[in-house]
Amino acid sequence: MDTNDSPLKARLEAVLFSSDEPLRFDRLQALFEVETTVLRQALQELMVEYAQDNRGVVLQEVAGGFQIRTRAEYAAWILKLNKSRVTRLSKAATESLAIIAYRQPVTRAEIEYLRGVDSGGVIRMLMEKQLVKIVGKKDVPGRPLLYGTSRHFLEFFGLKDLSELPNLQEFADPEDGALSLEMDFDGHGNS
Repeated sequence: MDTNDSPLKARLEAVLFSSDEPLRFDRLQALFEVETTVLRQALQELMVEYAQDNRGVVLQEVAGGFQIRTRAEYAAWILKLNKSRVTRLSKAATESLAIIAYRQPVTRAEIEYLRGVDSGGVIRMLMEKQLVKIVGKKDVPGRPLLYGTSRHFLEFFGLKDLSELPNLQEFADPEDGALSLEMDFDGHGNS
């Protein structure tokens, strides 16, 4: 079914192209003042057109919104263009980010317990890169901060939501089982 509203698709494309972050459906609907079904159809048609035309970009639903993004197979050329903007994560940052992503909400003490080292600096850096945010305080004495991933985390890794994270079993080391991420803070495995 064609929306027969090329101006709507063109306007959608212009807005999505100019936005530096994914735009939520409700925001697009408020902007264009069209019926839900018409907007959904226009977005779906744009997604199909981008996918079929073998373009250098795609329209993706990511981080709770829609965004025009570079196709993964052209990443090498984008990296050449933006060498100074490349975000690299150290092993410590990757470990901490994985713990936060899979165990959130999680305290700094829990992260340090699982990693076996101080993680304050790494957490600070992940917050500066807006990959991690404070999501609350744990209801225990001292009320430690709870950390979770941010919307930018989803955007950075191209995930629609956290359910798209790879299964931990895919990364399991046959010797350790890589179950340290699945271990409770008190050292007992989940049952």
